[in-house]
Amino acid sequence: MKLFHKNKFLTTACLTVALLSGVSCKEQLDVGNPNAPTTAANVNTEAGIISFAQGGVYVNGFYNGDDWLGNSYFSLPWGYSELMADNLGADASNNQITTIGVPDYIILDDGTKVSNPSPQVSIIRSYNSRAATAAGNNPLYYQWLNMYALNNACNQTLDLVGTIPFAGDAASRSNTIKAWAYWWKGYAYASIGSMYYAGLIEDKAGVTNGNYVLHDAIINQSNTYYNLAATTLGSITSNSDYQEVISQLIPAFTQVGNGGVPTIDMWKRNINTMLARNILVNKLAPFVNGNPAATITKSSTTAMTPADWNSVLTLATAGVQRGDVVFTGRSTPSNFFFSASGGTTAALTTGVNTSTTFKISERFIQSFNAGDKRLANNFNTNTTYKNNYTFTTRYSLTANGNGMPGVYVYGTKDVGAYELYIAGSYEENQLMLAEANIRLGNIETGLGYIDAVRTYQGAGVAAVKGTGLTLAGALTELTKERRVALFGRGLGFYDNRRWGWTYDISVGGGSYGNTLVTTAGVVNKNVTINYNFMDYWDVPADEAVLNPTTSSVATQNPNY
Repeated sequence: MKLFHKNKFLTTACLTVALLSGVSCKEQLDVGNPNAPTTAANVNTEAGIISFAQGGVYVNGFYNGDDWLGNSYFSLPWGYSELMADNLGADASNNQITTIGVPDYIILDDGTKVSNPSPQVSIIRSYNSRAATAAGNNPLYYQWLNMYALNNACNQTLDLVGTIPFAGDAASRSNTIKAWAYWWKGYAYASIGSMYYAGLIEDKAGVTNGNYVLHDAIINQSNTYYNLAATTLGSITSNSDYQEVISQLIPAFTQVGNGGVPTIDMWKRNINTMLARNILVNKLAPFVNGNPAATITKSSTTAMTPADWNSVLTLATAGVQRGDVVFTGRSTPSNFFFSASGGTTAALTTGVNTSTTFKISERFIQSFNAGDKRLANNFNTNTTYKNNYTFTTRYSLTANGNGMPGVYVYGTKDVGAYELYIAGSYEENQLMLAEANIRLGNIETGLGYIDAVRTYQGAGVAAVKGTGLTLAGALTELTKERRVALFGRGLGFYDNRRWGWTYDISVGGGSYGNTLVTTAGVVNKNVTINYNFMDYWDVPADEAVLNPTTSSVATQNPNY
């Protein structure tokens, strides 16, 4: 399915809505011509606006809109995040997945330096063209495509909702849909602002502009819409009307496990978690080579301050709690927004490493503590995948785990089995509380939150709270646990960036003490890796060329 044509501005492309099904995968509504659903003839009833608002999120936002690897936003754009976090490797040529996560150079245990002849920055610049996009080789295109499609769909929903006659408490029902659109606009802007150096604020349906603003302004706009969603939820007076509408907006097949229909208070807590995330992932908190006082001397963002940490602490304290409903996704046999076998990074990693699209990295495996049941339950060393440079790995991700009860399972290709966390989660919120407390000097409190996540996922390792860890030791546990607990949730690159690991060694970055296996089978345990990845991506050429800047803000990151 093509949602957009490449020769149109991404931010003004026509909306295509395909309805999602319930558990039985039957159609919920026929809204007429799906290629022109904004006319009065298409969306003029309560059922129509609900279906429109649902499809605008799950199809325009999350379905594969342009024939890329896998079939959803969670297969390729999130796959890039895991590749650049060095949680995964790849050797396929699709969409530059084999190049996007390759470091500039590595230094092996014996001092041998191995350099990458095609560094990431040069790859990004070489392939950021409309021609490369047409050939499927422009990695900058995909996240921008779907998130602005999501944003525009929400704009259209907001334009339409005021024209719809509602039953029951009309204000509560209308405000539920408005909160839905505000929430997802916040989500879209957060995704753009966290990945791209500059972006566009587009708050009118089908209307674009050339007034590019810096990524921090995009994050501010995300915060505005998250807060507007919370305020709108607070104005709802009929809980029964809210429950009836939101239960239709969220696909029935996702209303299982940690997914479902959130109460108003639960949704507000989800918003607080995402507001905390916006601060955390877009500031620097360097922890390079075990040094909590490390600094990055050249970056596209600034360092966290005590005020920032306190803001994260306040928001996360009011964030997702254990047992809260969060926003999740599930695969279905048909009429899905992602498939069981190709819709997530986890699915594309599950199986024998010699045949999977993504390969588990040795650097990811070294983040597990000794005796962690999540390692024993999910990975095997039956085969070794050999490739030059950094991609050789002894590990494969076992489908459905190895049968250890109560232990988190990382990967499956069974329909409906994998629980995709689209937004925040209990584990993420706990680990933000952990990191904020540790950085504010409350080390023991912070370690307690790390223990809570390990208990929740069935790790079975000894508690770290009360063991007398220093600041550096506590941050080591924190960084390891975020990599392990939040794998596949689209946060890996943001974490490595803010910890300073993806920056050039010459400006204070780099990653040290890494495990790396050569194709000859030599296991190195103290490898230095200089990733030198672009911290915030350039605007994709499909936008920058067709919609040139009218502001003083560059569409290419000037720091690279």
